[in-house]
Amino acid sequence: MPPSAPATPIADATANAGIAAIRTVALVGQTTSGKTSLVEALLHKAGAIGAPGSLERGTTVCDFDPMERRAQHSLNSAVVHLRHHGTRVHLIDTPGYADFVGQSMTALEAVETAAIVINASTGIEMMSARMMDWAAKRRLCRMVIVNKIDAQGLDLPGLVASIQATFGKECLPLNLPAAGGTRVVDCFFNPSGEADFSSVEAAHRALVEQVVEVDPDFVERYLNDGDVDPRELHAPLEQALREGHLIPICFVSARNGAGVAELLDVFERLLPNPTEGNPAQFFKGEGAQAKELHAEVDAAKHVIAHVFKVTVDPYVGKMGIFRIHQGTVTRDSLLYIGDGRRPFKVGHLFMLQGKDHVEVARGLPGDICAVAKVDEMHFDAVLHDAAEDDHLHLQPLDFPVPVHGLAIEPKRRGDEQRMWEILQKLVGEDPCLKVEHVAATNETVVYGLGELHLRTLLERMTEVYKCEVVTRPPRIAYHETITAPAEGHHRHKKQSGGAGQFGEVFLRIEPLPRGAGFEFVDQVKGGTIPGQFIPAVEKGVRQALHSGVVAGYPVMDVRVVVHDGKSHSVDSKDIAFATAGRKAFIDAVLKARPIVLEPIVRIDISAPEHCMGDITGDLAAKRGQVNCTDSRQAGGMTVSGSVPLAELNGYQARLNGLTGGQGRCTIALSHYEAVPPTIQQQLMGKYKAADDEQ
Repeated sequence: MPPSAPATPIADATANAGIAAIRTVALVGQTTSGKTSLVEALLHKAGAIGAPGSLERGTTVCDFDPMERRAQHSLNSAVVHLRHHGTRVHLIDTPGYADFVGQSMTALEAVETAAIVINASTGIEMMSARMMDWAAKRRLCRMVIVNKIDAQGLDLPGLVASIQATFGKECLPLNLPAAGGTRVVDCFFNPSGEADFSSVEAAHRALVEQVVEVDPDFVERYLNDGDVDPRELHAPLEQALREGHLIPICFVSARNGAGVAELLDVFERLLPNPTEGNPAQFFKGEGAQAKELHAEVDAAKHVIAHVFKVTVDPYVGKMGIFRIHQGTVTRDSLLYIGDGRRPFKVGHLFMLQGKDHVEVARGLPGDICAVAKVDEMHFDAVLHDAAEDDHLHLQPLDFPVPVHGLAIEPKRRGDEQRMWEILQKLVGEDPCLKVEHVAATNETVVYGLGELHLRTLLERMTEVYKCEVVTRPPRIAYHETITAPAEGHHRHKKQSGGAGQFGEVFLRIEPLPRGAGFEFVDQVKGGTIPGQFIPAVEKGVRQALHSGVVAGYPVMDVRVVVHDGKSHSVDSKDIAFATAGRKAFIDAVLKARPIVLEPIVRIDISAPEHCMGDITGDLAAKRGQVNCTDSRQAGGMTVSGSVPLAELNGYQARLNGLTGGQGRCTIALSHYEAVPPTIQQQLMGKYKAADDEQ
């Protein structure tokens, strides 16, 4: 859709706003915590929209994609902005499903503050704990927002205790619910008041003591005077937030509006601006030679900005959404993309309001902006306007490894190239999607974090790009090998009335250590096989290596030694020796006690502690071995082990069933080992049956 005209008050005011009046907040956490509804309530209270939208009616600003409206939950991160008392607040609403965690993690690259939103009814869930961990690793200021405080049957004191037990005693209420969850009372600036539970006075004292601890001068004043005016604590408060010494807890109800206005005040008065948060860790150079570089939050410096999100629309084209860390970006700015040698011109500069593009004259350090129709734009690119700033990059995010695979092919023959191009666009939008051509099985396989992740990708291919595909589970990349040395021989002789074909090959094969690959050795003496035909013999052997011998899978870890043969002065040709070499190799393999190897993967599973018995028992039933278990925070544990890849088809869905949707797994190839004899017989039988049909 075309960008909207810059006719809103937000757009008109942005050009004159100072860096100190900017706040950036990412709302992260489990699905059903109410992040999208909370954004609606904040936008409405700040006057950015006339009325809050509804998930059920599909009218929210952030969930504007037709697929999101149909699903009634976020599938992508969405950027909005609002103004409150002269402060411009950039908010990023993120998905809550673990399948789309890549969208949430990239949002952390663009903000000073990560707000972990928790459903007051369900409490801390695995996604909440993960996002708190990731935000801490990125040195972000953190806060907890407890949403839906108007629900029935809540144990809010117990929830606060759980938050403190899980995330640390530095989690302290900044306000408390009052009047049955219909309003909240501030505990930082107010030394007393009435609340539904706990004591405002005690909460105030705990907050002040926690903040003054970072500054010895304030500690002494507090000990002497018994209190400190909170209005004097701005600098130590920001230090406490930066160092993780304080993680404020705010209570809110997006549904009845309780605490929404107060949360806007918290954003304005207490959260760090771009000059007060921890600076982003950029690195210049690659590998061990890279040197750390801190961007200076200065509008007069040269530009450094980071692309944390890319979208591709069939009508608008590619759009890069970026956080400015240094310098000022304006219309007509010339910016380089990463190490690119040719800059692009910023024709239009936008701030996003969900699907609407609000054109602005400039963006300052801390602003989140976007540019469209730049084909070279890509995720994680650093934009800059000085040629010497090439080779800049942020510390890489530790994304979960996509392991849930689907083999994919176009429904219509001839659409292979178009399908591949569409997949590349979709993978470019999501760092937790991966597509590759698997040579061992000759398949195009797309990998994601789960079934929902891949189902969403397939729906986008169909609905947005009109590309229909056929999918199936990817074939397992079995291999074949030998366990004993053997001799092979074949004489190829063909006479059909004209020029004939003749070639004879004697060879022997030997097993090599696992992972050694393939060796071809020429030990022919006396010219029994002329030298010009040796490459043809190797070609024939490699054909058999590729196509397999006993089960139709590539042969690995074998040495082939050609030591004798015969030729004919007229009838010997390359094709004759290629055929003789291939069949001599097959003859030798069948005598060398061949076996089928299967890929064994290392699997790491995170799940609630009470599910570990079911998980380890299930792994044992799948021929797996558990190597170790380890306790984690938030009542969780990890189990690490090894299991045959063939046993893991649809495993995430099974893990969801065992853990109530709270388990996650990552896998990585470990090694190959022999399949059990019964499975080898099955694989060999299928191959023979298919061969007989042909």
